[in-house]
Amino acid sequence: MSSAHTKRSPQRSQTLIELGSTALGADERRRIAQGLGREPTRVELHAFDAQWSEHCSYKSSRAQLRRLPVQGERVVLGPGEDAGILSLGEHAGERYCVVVAHESHNHPSQIVPFEGAATGVGGIVRDVLCMGARVVALADALRFGDVRDPESHQRHVARAVVDGISAYGNAIGVPNIAGDVYFHEGFNENALVNVVALGIVKEREIVRSFVPPNGEGWVLLLVGKATDPSGFGGASFSSLTLDAESETANRGAVQVPDPFLKNVLMRATYRVFDALHARGIRAACKDLGAGGVMGCSAELCASGGFGARIDLDLVNTAVPGLPPDVLAVGETQERMLLALPPAVVDDVLRIYNEEFTLPQIAYNARAAVIGTVTRERRYMLTHRGETVMDVDIEFLTKAPFVTPSAASATPCHPERSERSERNRGTDASDSLALYNTCSREPLYRRYDSVVRGCTVIPRGYAEAGVIAPIPGSRLGVALAVAGNPDLSGRDPRLAAEDAVREAVDKVVSVGAEPIGLTDCLNFGNPNKEGHYAEFVAAVDGLAHAARSLNLPFVSGNVSFYNEDSAGNAIPASAIVACIGAIDDVGSITPGRAEQVDAANPLAEIYL
Repeated sequence: MSSAHTKRSPQRSQTLIELGSTALGADERRRIAQGLGREPTRVELHAFDAQWSEHCSYKSSRAQLRRLPVQGERVVLGPGEDAGILSLGEHAGERYCVVVAHESHNHPSQIVPFEGAATGVGGIVRDVLCMGARVVALADALRFGDVRDPESHQRHVARAVVDGISAYGNAIGVPNIAGDVYFHEGFNENALVNVVALGIVKEREIVRSFVPPNGEGWVLLLVGKATDPSGFGGASFSSLTLDAESETANRGAVQVPDPFLKNVLMRATYRVFDALHARGIRAACKDLGAGGVMGCSAELCASGGFGARIDLDLVNTAVPGLPPDVLAVGETQERMLLALPPAVVDDVLRIYNEEFTLPQIAYNARAAVIGTVTRERRYMLTHRGETVMDVDIEFLTKAPFVTPSAASATPCHPERSERSERNRGTDASDSLALYNTCSREPLYRRYDSVVRGCTVIPRGYAEAGVIAPIPGSRLGVALAVAGNPDLSGRDPRLAAEDAVREAVDKVVSVGAEPIGLTDCLNFGNPNKEGHYAEFVAAVDGLAHAARSLNLPFVSGNVSFYNEDSAGNAIPASAIVACIGAIDDVGSITPGRAEQVDAANPLAEIYL
């Protein structure tokens, strides 16, 4: 129940944007009302809609993901925070670590491909940045439909996605060193855009994604772009099946990227972390992704055992009159949240707003105090002097498990799944054979692979990209991705195993020692037995292959509801990235640039 001293405001009418309906099911709405002891306010309804979405809560996949190995001698931090961390080696008396994150931006990229792909890169970069790391490399795994018709939407998506990735990555100055692309008719209405980011951090300077034990009374500092209507409902949108109606209705749920602001924001945050480390001050930081201010602040505080009180009137905005729903849950890009001791807040504000002049980089961008960490484990939002949200923070952030119809199925090849039957005997991959066997150079040449000056093997010169990210050190990092959706259509378990082994083989081929894995699992509707059975089988394959190689998964992502308008799932796609450690980059296996045939069909799209 709400605290006795809390003033509850009535639901506000919409004044600027017509808010769409939520994706919450009737049973979830009943559970929320029962848990609160009353009907939720409009703000609370949208908050639970985001936090209990598949995208944020992993409610259909958590039980299966627990079967993956996550421990190993190189693991510094496994799954559970914004990114995983692996030990790389020592240099000049410091232990250095690799930070790795992996995510998808499939639905946004299908609808608004340039912005959807660009914001996917922006989000994964923030996940790494918020762990205290310098962002040093990117990779992507792309799955497109039949692009043979120059006038088709599939061709437009394939071109615009690559443009979005290159425009964002190049502008923030992070090299794209690895990846792959695959064309298949099963992706005609649901392209896949999976992205990986790597960072480097000294082990003693790792920043965590939760408020530490002494954090009561700490200040919550919102940093970055001014909040606007873009991205409202993005978490729920990513947990729905796409069709023509939803594509049109949800264009506003796709965020708008600003890589030039991000470039400054990254460098300002490096400066902030350096200043805090120099003073021996511990902070917490988290990316404002799905769920916006509400999702980030609730998770940051709840994970540390605290609550939060936030004044939405203090959130910097791009337009006046934004309703509290949008202020709380909107997913405007280029934002992060820091939890800091009050004594250092003024110094941090000065670095962002004066030294790096965020307000002059983009309209009303800034660092701003918006709330405090509370001992009472409640999550409270105020707007115009009235309380618009007051809930138990644990209830908000811990979505209940759901049990899809196939959740209890024994992990195995789903012989009679809809996708398997539909793919069996298809000639789709044969008809696109030239696109799937030619050099990818026309595509990745659009990416800057050497921008930081630490690239040892650029993309296209070997099976894996290699960087030497620590100045003065010979330590290196190798990165490769793999996944075969054509094989997945016949046997998702075998395809997942193959993705692990192929990614590892690529890293080994350049002379690196594989030290960890990350995955992005792209499947259909978890409420359909055949689709979920494919997911279960793929997780089984990942677990088996990783254990046989004694390698842990340290981060990852699940993307469900990847279907066409007829309800057919995409080819089951388990994408795996492998991270390799190199003691001496002088010992790597050299490569040669790919030779592009004059008849390369990708040249027509990307050159």
